[in-house]
Amino acid sequence: MALKHIAVSGNIGSGKTTLAEKLSRHYGWTPLYESVDNNPYLRDFYEDMGRWAFHLQIFFLNSRFNQVHQIRQSDNTIIQDRTIYEDAHIFASNLHRSGHISERDYQSYLDIFQSMTNFIQAPDLLIYLKADIPKLVHQIQKRNREFEYNIKLEYLRSLNEHYENWISNYTLGKLLVIDVNQLDFVERVEDFSGIVNKIDLEINNLFSALA
Repeated sequence: MALKHIAVSGNIGSGKTTLAEKLSRHYGWTPLYESVDNNPYLRDFYEDMGRWAFHLQIFFLNSRFNQVHQIRQSDNTIIQDRTIYEDAHIFASNLHRSGHISERDYQSYLDIFQSMTNFIQAPDLLIYLKADIPKLVHQIQKRNREFEYNIKLEYLRSLNEHYENWISNYTLGKLLVIDVNQLDFVERVEDFSGIVNKIDLEINNLFSALA
């Protein structure tokens, strides 16, 4: 069985996209990125979460479902920036808990998600980037996206709580947790090499289990 699907998960500003890009170059994997620049709801969402939360989550859910289908149809090994499970268990759940998605809309969303999960497979390896709020804020400010100026600290904290709960109960496949609070895998070669070494170990263990 070939390694088909690696996914990088983590909160906003944790470094998912950057790491996925660097790993794709290092291993020769095909990257699949989150739909941000062509997302018709993201800017509106950060200005008025209550109005646009459900629309945004449906867009992401559909986009991610199509990505998973694309991954399993491809002959390449693909690294994915964020998973469909995060859409449901982190972002939609958080928006529902905070009152931005109504109970009725949330149940409709979960029905769609449950239907989709019958037709998808989890990543062969999930890499979770664990980052505290100061690290996230620094990274968000550093990339300087105008539509992210309205992100509130409480929103990031709540997402982190959901992430920690989800990761602590994750049983869908291989999981590698990387604490990135003290890392700079862009500027420090040794930090990136350390991450690669951990991934190599997980991949070798995965192949051993499949042998």
